[in-house]
Amino acid sequence: MKIAIVHEWFVSHAGSEKVVEQILKIFPEADLFSVVDFLPAEKRGFILNKQVTTTFIQKLPFAKKKYRNYLPLMPVAIEQLDLSAYDIIISSSHAVAKGIITGPDQLHISYIHSPIRYAWDLQHQYLRESGLSKGLKSCLVRYMLHKIRMWDYRTANGVDYFIANSKFISKRIWKVYRRESEVIYPPVDVDSFTYHENKNDYYVTASRMVPYKKIDLIVEAFSKMPDKKLIVIGDGPDFKKIEKIAGPNVKLLGYQNFEILKKYMQSAKAFVFAAEEDFGIVPVEAQACGTPVVAFGKGGALETVRGLDESNPTGVFFQEQTVDSIKHAIHQLEANYQKFKPQNCRSNSEKFATEMFINHFRDFVNEKRSESLSKN
Repeated sequence: MKIAIVHEWFVSHAGSEKVVEQILKIFPEADLFSVVDFLPAEKRGFILNKQVTTTFIQKLPFAKKKYRNYLPLMPVAIEQLDLSAYDIIISSSHAVAKGIITGPDQLHISYIHSPIRYAWDLQHQYLRESGLSKGLKSCLVRYMLHKIRMWDYRTANGVDYFIANSKFISKRIWKVYRRESEVIYPPVDVDSFTYHENKNDYYVTASRMVPYKKIDLIVEAFSKMPDKKLIVIGDGPDFKKIEKIAGPNVKLLGYQNFEILKKYMQSAKAFVFAAEEDFGIVPVEAQACGTPVVAFGKGGALETVRGLDESNPTGVFFQEQTVDSIKHAIHQLEANYQKFKPQNCRSNSEKFATEMFINHFRDFVNEKRSESLSKN
């Protein structure tokens, strides 16, 4: 059986690429395809140093830095990849990868990190944050997103089986495509995060500083609670803005390497997470350290953190992305802190370990392959 794996783009080794990495461990003989591939030689180990077949966008001007600007061309580009020689196609998709063209005798399984967020329910948020709410450019972008929605919906028919990375995304798949999906949580390398029972009197948050992560709200909330200490790890476009609102009890460390991040996560009183994520790997990593989580009660966090209404809780939720809501959640955590046992946090994180993903994904593909062969 010839297997192809299609991914959006290979430019880094982040969350969706870590899913591809584990799929390649299951199917190391698979060939790789993507819109573009700009991984440097020293970072290609996770794709087994394989050569990636790319689209014409790879050779367009400034594609290495501005590949996202070619989004309007990506539906056409992905359809030009010739996968006719393969029996099984596995797409890893958060934009266009699922839109590859397959035949009736080919099995196409699509692992969906999310339907195209900025084309569907997050379109208006995307336009606001990009400064595209008004004007001619806004009209052009809205029309382009409208065309992408039509293409995205149509190409859902070319997928035989959908896999969602969370129940939250499974609902989004149903809403957008009206298709059922299997939930297989993405792999989290919990073994790299050492369990630690002794906690210090500080909170920690870690993220790239971009608007939807809401780090500014966390920093503002702690700046209004001068008796509590917050450590902020990460860099990004909003760093200067956040630095200006940070009180003396808030320490911004900027980007830090993995060992420093792990050290602060291990010893923190709790990890604070304010984004609405499709899954959210970092809260799971914090729990792997035995550290409870204060999280926004929407999206994937509801599946990875056990709230106070559950047995063996591992964190608390706040219901609005506001300063007051975060402050209330911090007070709630401290009032119930004895309920958050480090061993329960660690145990909860292990449900999302890499081996769980590998076993579930392998079984799913083998099952669907057997069903497909029996039909033929």
